[in-house]
Amino acid sequence: MSFHTLGCKLNFAETSTLARQFTADGGFERWTARGGADVCIVNTCSVTEHAEKKCRNLIRRLVRENQGAIIAVTGCYAQLRPDVLAAIEGVDIVVGNDRKGELYARVAGGSCEASEFAGFFEAFSSGDRTRAFLKVQDGCDYGCSYCTIPAARGKSRNTSIASVMKSVEEIARTGLREVVITGINTGDYGRTTGETFADLLRALDAPGTLGVDCAAGSATTGIERLRISSIEPNLLTDEIIGIVSRPGTRFQPHFHIPLQSGSDRILRLMRRRYDTATFAERVAALRAAISDAFLGIDVIVGFPGETDDDFHATIAFLERLAPAFLHVFPYSARPGTAAASFPQQVSPAVSAARVRQLTGLSTRLHREFYARHIGQQAHVLFESAGRTGLMSGFTENYIKVGAPLDRSLIGRICRVQLGTPTENGDLSAEVI
Repeated sequence: MSFHTLGCKLNFAETSTLARQFTADGGFERWTARGGADVCIVNTCSVTEHAEKKCRNLIRRLVRENQGAIIAVTGCYAQLRPDVLAAIEGVDIVVGNDRKGELYARVAGGSCEASEFAGFFEAFSSGDRTRAFLKVQDGCDYGCSYCTIPAARGKSRNTSIASVMKSVEEIARTGLREVVITGINTGDYGRTTGETFADLLRALDAPGTLGVDCAAGSATTGIERLRISSIEPNLLTDEIIGIVSRPGTRFQPHFHIPLQSGSDRILRLMRRRYDTATFAERVAALRAAISDAFLGIDVIVGFPGETDDDFHATIAFLERLAPAFLHVFPYSARPGTAAASFPQQVSPAVSAARVRQLTGLSTRLHREFYARHIGQQAHVLFESAGRTGLMSGFTENYIKVGAPLDRSLIGRICRVQLGTPTENGDLSAEVI
């Protein structure tokens, strides 16, 4: 059987867990070649209209290339529009996010239906040489005016800290060195169990856990690195900053914080839970604690009513913040959201021009962040070998480097001297 994932890292973690269920518990063989599978599982995304189109195109291709195969579709698109997917010729099963954990039974029984949310599907990715994405939280209660996540993923909920620790220990036994903590609204962790995100971070970073005693400084096995995939600015508290910045922490200086707009007027229309002053203050607090942190920021352009002045305010705000990277998205009207009916919808051409302008800004800011680290020493987890005779990996603060290939170092953390940029924009590195 074959597995296909579109969308976020949370989807990848869930698909990986489904694959383990089918191959270990169900006796299926994973099929990676194009065509010829008996069962195809598609984990879909619905964040934009373009994402939904990619899902439909993939499903139709799988139907053509895998004649007679069972085609089972799950994920956000399956949760929001099961009727659309069930109507595609060749689709046998449609299962929403709510019942991903029951997909094996659905494949065996053959049902084309979706049902309501229930429980929490625990998941983590596997198969990567170096890192795993671990799902600790799902759903969202925020209700931003442009977002379908509450409908696609349900209310905010989570697994317990005890369950998270068991999963991380299982990951550690596979030999992986890094875990990325992920969720839909990760910092909102604890609504189900009465715990907090800070409680979770403290448990994960406690000395002597996960096969590593960071305090001793002599770790050779186990999880040596932890990253937080994304956190809302209003949830990035001083307590959390203190935990991830303490001496000897496993948490890496790498943060992804969604902004969406640098205009307070647009933020209010988006129904975000902060303004630009709060965002800037949280970034300043983070940088005061961790001066060389990599900061990635999400931005949506072309939101209904976004004027040239609003967009220029966003550019000016981002110039002042000077993050290391921008994730830029054109606004996509989603059926059933409040913003879809807002007046003054921005034309696709204007949105595309704004995307290009912010992408250019991101490229410049990214290069400037890399340039500040040339000549410094860092620790790199080498994870892959390319065709150029180089191996690549990431520093603590997410600078991608390339070094002469030494296969014995793949999957290990090595101290390096950072050099000048390579042809593809990564920094060259010499292993010390």
